[in-house]
Amino acid sequence: MRYIDLRSDTVTELTKEMRLAMLDAPVGDDVFQDDPTMNELEALAAKMLGKEDAVFVPSGTFSNQLALFTHCQQGDEVILDQNAHIVIHESGASSIIAGVQLYTLDSVKGIWDLNRLKTAIKERTVSTTRTRLVCMENAINGKVLPLEYMKSVYDLAKSKNLKVHLDGARIFNAALALGCDVSELAQCADSVSVCLSKGLAAPVGTLLVGDKEFISEARWRRKLMGGGMRQVGILAACGKIALEVMTKRLNVDHENAAYMADLLREIPRIKIDEDERDINMVFFDIDDDRKFNMHEYLLENGVKILPYEGVFRFVTHKDVNREDIKQAIDLVRAYFQ
Repeated sequence: MRYIDLRSDTVTELTKEMRLAMLDAPVGDDVFQDDPTMNELEALAAKMLGKEDAVFVPSGTFSNQLALFTHCQQGDEVILDQNAHIVIHESGASSIIAGVQLYTLDSVKGIWDLNRLKTAIKERTVSTTRTRLVCMENAINGKVLPLEYMKSVYDLAKSKNLKVHLDGARIFNAALALGCDVSELAQCADSVSVCLSKGLAAPVGTLLVGDKEFISEARWRRKLMGGGMRQVGILAACGKIALEVMTKRLNVDHENAAYMADLLREIPRIKIDEDERDINMVFFDIDDDRKFNMHEYLLENGVKILPYEGVFRFVTHKDVNREDIKQAIDLVRAYFQ
């Protein structure tokens, strides 16, 4: 049975072009930096984001945690949004791997009051740690942070001699929504995490980009974390297609998400979170207690969604077309009627 899967844009199957590229990819030992296909992918990512170098890791969590581990010393403080992926969805890794203290700063849909951010930055004293790193996330959930805001955060951090890391898992979606080049967003951070399997259809992998000194240190720490890989060019071949080809079609996912939102608005008592409608996601709620079991009904009828957790999140991607979307939303309408 074919399912319409709206849980995430990580559920995509790799393309036929990716499968064929894996067969023919030249490979080597990536720990020795001898894998030519991986070297090409890392150079491509660095060029696209306007950075000096890049290193490939298995996942977004690995990349974010490697950034914290490389930027910080044990006991340092990292300032992040209270809803950041690093805080909520990375299994408490920051305290285990980097040994850092996370300071979560409340925001309005990812936007901080910069005066509060400035006040939160700490100097080391006999009883306080030092703030070492500020982390932004763009896109954050379905919201895209404005470029000028990111520049302001970066300038503030630099004025305090802090490093900045950008969780850019969906940075290409963010750049598309803002109408800017992805490198413009990347310039607002010292390091950037770029996921290849969220919306870009690669089966595995995230790239951490930054300057040569940072990436050299990160590469050593990747090995320490167990992330040294060997003939990984077969994955790099998919990653190259993700960056060169799949980034060019993200507008389709954004347009399909807008179409989905329009259909949902026709259902009585459904309320779309319009502040989270910048990319390929639709967040919504409905005033109906049956919502807690809707995922079971949809699954029985061939649609996969995440269970209700205070809000529904439906995500579009390359393996969902408009006919699929209409079928799924017709089922939502039928369920509540």
